[in-house]
Order: sequence, then structure tokens, then C-alpha cells
Amino acid sequence: MMWYYGSGGAGWMLVTMVGMLLFWGGVVALVVWLVRRPSGPQRTEDAALDILRRRLAAGEISPEDFETTKKALGA
Repeated sequence: MMWYYGSGGAGWMLVTMVGMLLFWGGVVALVVWLVRRPSGPQRTEDAALDILRRRLAAGEISPEDFETTKKALGA
């Protein structure tokens, strides 16, 4: 008995090529993401201002000292 397969596999070649493009595109995207991702914790605020806020919260400095130092830091 003979089976008819259509155009002889040209469709499967297209599916395979698209699959390979998707696979390698995913590999490249993963490598780019791994290289470009930030390493270590990212701080959104200035470290000096963060320390200043902690000192104010701990009662080491007064609110007036906080404002004066904050202006001196340019924040």
C-alpha cells in the first residue's frame, strides 16, 4: 500500500528551521540577559542619605542636624 505525503517534506523542513531559529534565539536572549543583568544589590538611594536617616531614627542626631547635613549633601 502506498501513502501520499504531500509535497515530500518541504513543510517539515520549514517547521524544523523555524524551531531551530526559536531555540537559538532563546539561547542568545538568555546569554544577553545573563550578561546584562545587574550584579549585586542595586541601591536606589544615596548611601550617605540612608546612613543619615538611620542616625536620625536612632536619635544620634537632631532633626535640625539632619536637615543641615541633607542640604550639605545636595539631597
